[in-house]
Amino acid sequence: MPITAKTPELKKAKIATRLIFLLAGAGLAAWAPLVPFAKIALGVDEATLGMLLLCLGLGSITAMPLAGALVPKLGARVVIAVSACVIIVALPLLTLAQSVPQLAIGLALFGAGVGSVDVAMNIHAIEVEKRSGVSLLSGFHGLFTLGSIFGAGGMSLMLIVGLNSTIATVVLSISMLCLLSMSFPHLMAETAEPTKRKDTRFALPGARLIVISLLCFLAFLAEGVVLDWGALLLIDQHQLHPGYGGLGYAAFAVAMTAGRLTGDRVVTKFGGGVTALVGGLLAAAGYVWVVVSPDPTTALIGFATIGLGASNIVPVFFSAAGRMDGSGSGMALSMVTSFGYAGILVGPAVIGFMAEWLGIGTAFLAMAIIMLAISAIGPAASKSVAR
Repeated sequence: MPITAKTPELKKAKIATRLIFLLAGAGLAAWAPLVPFAKIALGVDEATLGMLLLCLGLGSITAMPLAGALVPKLGARVVIAVSACVIIVALPLLTLAQSVPQLAIGLALFGAGVGSVDVAMNIHAIEVEKRSGVSLLSGFHGLFTLGSIFGAGGMSLMLIVGLNSTIATVVLSISMLCLLSMSFPHLMAETAEPTKRKDTRFALPGARLIVISLLCFLAFLAEGVVLDWGALLLIDQHQLHPGYGGLGYAAFAVAMTAGRLTGDRVVTKFGGGVTALVGGLLAAAGYVWVVVSPDPTTALIGFATIGLGASNIVPVFFSAAGRMDGSGSGMALSMVTSFGYAGILVGPAVIGFMAEWLGIGTAFLAMAIIMLAISAIGPAASKSVAR
């Protein structure tokens, strides 16, 4: 029996989707606390470490189009399960790498799992949202952010209390396997109605999809800047003690989680266009405030403002891409997700060059301009979000 808004199976599908987003967020974030351990274990310098970290992103971007193509053939449930298993197996293997090539291959594999599950779970989430008839994507992404907090925090806590890094990753992998086991039976086997069009030849993406993809690139770039450069801004510009540099990202992450967990009600009431408009303006104001604020304490308010403003921008664009006419959601979602990950990869380098030549404060002000551009263009691009 098909899962529709009138069947009790849809409620189970919603819960299962939330668990998968929680799993994906925890799996990706668990790698962050392991980076220093990998650097020490392999004895590499910062430049080599940077190249190794690039392998994770390249693995993700390479796998995303393949995942988008496989979902219509195999179903999102199968792609989600296989990709999640790759993450679960690859995470402990990263701690066992004995050489740079081994870690590079491991990170590429890990990244491929992360990228594939990202595409498949968003396709599944959009189908659940369609059949529900209400906005759900912000809440799903909120579970991803919450999973990131649990993944990074849980892994850090296990390492602090003295657990071996391999044992710590095994514990987390077992936890993710439990989440997958609970969710898999209730994921939808099919995530799209069979197409009636006879012409299945490859078609170039439309102008709106290209615009949405570019906006996702900019949104992910702006978000990644907080993770990679927020601590340095607080330390260099506001003379905060280095030990407290991570408070900026913490404020950002907590506000983003809160924004996404309440975002579905906001999108349902005001629409995706208004959400993108106001969110962009709010995030832009946050970027300006962290630069001009008189002390580090008030600067944290700016980081929280960025997180709150940016929280629902990407879910709105993902939902718009998944609802577009003229292209399958698999292709659309893989495209916008790939552009988003490219933004995360390019962002640190771009800001690094700007910070070197113009100062880190100027670099953050440039992010404010980017958010204003998203605020200006986003409402028109997100019109395909039907409410």
